[in-house]
Amino acid sequence: MQRTAILALAAALTAAPALAQDTDAQDLSGTLVLYTSQPDQDAQQTVEAFKEVYPNVEVDWVRDGTTQMMARLRAEFEAGQPQPDVLLIADTVTMESLKQEGRLMAYPEADVSAYDEGLMDPEGHYFSTKLITTGIVYNDAAEMVPESYSDLLKPEAENNIVMPSPLESGAATIHMVSLTGLPELGWDYYEGLADQGAIAQGGNGGTYQAVAGGQSLYGFVVDFLALRNIQDGAPVGFVFPEEGVSAVTEPVAILETAQNVETAKAFVDFLLSEKGQELAAQQGYLPAHPGVAAPDYFPDRSEIKVIDFDPAAALANDKANKQRFTEMFGG
Repeated sequence: MQRTAILALAAALTAAPALAQDTDAQDLSGTLVLYTSQPDQDAQQTVEAFKEVYPNVEVDWVRDGTTQMMARLRAEFEAGQPQPDVLLIADTVTMESLKQEGRLMAYPEADVSAYDEGLMDPEGHYFSTKLITTGIVYNDAAEMVPESYSDLLKPEAENNIVMPSPLESGAATIHMVSLTGLPELGWDYYEGLADQGAIAQGGNGGTYQAVAGGQSLYGFVVDFLALRNIQDGAPVGFVFPEEGVSAVTEPVAILETAQNVETAKAFVDFLLSEKGQELAAQQGYLPAHPGVAAPDYFPDRSEIKVIDFDPAAALANDKANKQRFTEMFGG
């Protein structure tokens, strides 16, 4: 575990409106144990921002990919010694599985009044904190600039498509489920991608590098990887296709076995607050809160269509969906 020091946020973060540091905030203390799949820098900033509001709380945090984190957590469940109070991981499908196993504590009192209803578990077991969408990244050398997913079935894209595998990436799983659920695409679309010679392997980082490096001209990738790097001159473009984009929402949840429940609730409240959402924007993400502005290199929120997604249905069909994908693209 990494024990964070009590540090001030960078000036860009301290400029954001602070949450009221009332008596309760000052009095809240103890140790909060956080398991997260956020990138290290984002996790450090998140913890420091929380501690700015709750200075008497110590935060022990562990960071790993969602798949690896869940393997660790399940081993702890098996041993009867789950460690975290709070989970902050990539996707709602994983949270839904934990909810159905009775592993998550409901927090129906959390204030989600500003949020779109579909982003939150209706019983308050987990809460979306941002929208990390998946669209199309393309190399600047590509002659065709796609506007829709179907454009990748054109001859210009043949043998020039790469994408993360749903067998290895939660975002890729949600993208697959979202696209195959659209009547105009469906599983026929993925069959078309296979016929195009699309390569599916690894995660989003490898996909981005393959397109940025010119090994492939087109790919599916999470928005921030492309958009952040475009600001630094990367030779890529990013498209929010006209059919819509899928989204992972980096949900937060309190474990049923949490030792520090009140502090865990405060952590959830912080992430859902305007200050917590402004932090997400400053980190380069699209905030889940509709009233908090996205980074200026995102299109207007009204231009981003997010495809409807049902975590419970995706979980129920997960094995069959991945088997079907494997038959098309290999394991």
